[in-house]
Amino acid sequence: MKNAVRYYSRSGNTKTAAEAIARAIGTDAVSVDSASAPLQEPVDVLFIGGALYAYGIDEHLKAYLGSLKKDQVKKAVVFSTSWISKHAIDLIRGELNRKGIPVEKETLYFKGKPGEKQLQDAANAARRICGQ
Repeated sequence: MKNAVRYYSRSGNTKTAAEAIARAIGTDAVSVDSASAPLQEPVDVLFIGGALYAYGIDEHLKAYLGSLKKDQVKKAVVFSTSWISKHAIDLIRGELNRKGIPVEKETLYFKGKPGEKQLQDAANAARRICGQ
């Protein structure tokens, strides 16, 4: 099974979550603004995360989501960090749905800076979702 983790993070909180998810499933967490962010081959599961910035998702993440093709991703799993709201999850899910990419019902949400328990729970969920 081929899996990938992509994220956008300004404060580092989403990056911390992405790295924990990636470690759990044996891959790298890659920022969407990195040259290596585009998927080079189809993936079974894409973990994609970001946060809410001024009531929306960052333009880097929005552009990355727009670049995805439905034949590249069998299923996406959305994750987010935020101090206030889970709204970024809905916005990311909406962009993926518009692309025709199936989105896992289960999401991973971290209120503020992820703590060790949250990171461990996310790692366990990621392994379960990926069948590991």
